[in-house]
Amino acid sequence: MRHLLVVLSVCLLVTDLAQAQTPIQIQETTTRHGPETGSLLIIGGGGATPEIWSRFTELAGGKEKARIVVITAAAGDSAALNPTPLELIKRETGIQRVTLLHTNSLEEANSERFVAPLREATGVYFVGGRQWRIADRYLNTLTHRALQQVLERGGVIAGTSAGATIQGSFLWRGDTRGAHILIGDHTQGLAFLKNSAIDQHLLRRNRQFDLVHFIANAPELIGIGLDEATAIVVQRDLLEVVGRSYVAIYDHDTLVGKRTENHVEDEKEIYTVSNGPFILLSQGQKYDLAKRSVVAAPARASSTTNQK
Repeated sequence: MRHLLVVLSVCLLVTDLAQAQTPIQIQETTTRHGPETGSLLIIGGGGATPEIWSRFTELAGGKEKARIVVITAAAGDSAALNPTPLELIKRETGIQRVTLLHTNSLEEANSERFVAPLREATGVYFVGGRQWRIADRYLNTLTHRALQQVLERGGVIAGTSAGATIQGSFLWRGDTRGAHILIGDHTQGLAFLKNSAIDQHLLRRNRQFDLVHFIANAPELIGIGLDEATAIVVQRDLLEVVGRSYVAIYDHDTLVGKRTENHVEDEKEIYTVSNGPFILLSQGQKYDLAKRSVVAAPARASSTTNQK
């Protein structure tokens, strides 16, 4: 444990100009992980399903009222001239007021003119690519603060692949040398989902065990791994799965056993302890991030047949 903390401390000191800026001020909340207001839609990559796009549209205020800002930093500077993400959102959601936001300049990211579209946005969508690029351009900037304010107004922040991982507080796979380096030269995310580390393309790329050791030694964090075409909606501390595949939850108590003085509490709460290193959730299942437990589905009413 001490060795890991030393490694993390060193990683946090390896910062670029964006990370060296004065951190933005975020109001304290009563929630443990999720936003106090607004919603997060975190997508595991590989394309979104109609159900995911429907939730995005709903959370953004409906196709007639929604104003969406698409942030393309993760895809590199060539994305500034690529209309594909805007066309995708318009086609899949019916929302027509969609604006592209892109810069590679910290000075511009700290300007009121640049963040103006975010002042009116009801939803934001981060495209995929490399998550460290988003950190380089927006971490601790006026843009970062304006994104927080989208949530504070009750809007939605969505993202796929790299746009999913950047929403965590600890930036997983954030090294500029490649995504195979789990803890790299960028370790600070935008922290829309507080005290968390987020992975994506989970089963498709055989990543389901990558967060295990890290979360086992970081009890304050929640680990979340999302497979492709699968998302979570987070409102306050309630997480719900939407999509075709699975979401893995990595919790310290699940990994090491939730202990009291005398025994492991593995029978008092349904679904809270796994025989493996993570819990898998599928479409419609919910998880309480504050209590670190699966929300049991309501019991079905049993039908009885009257015998005469």
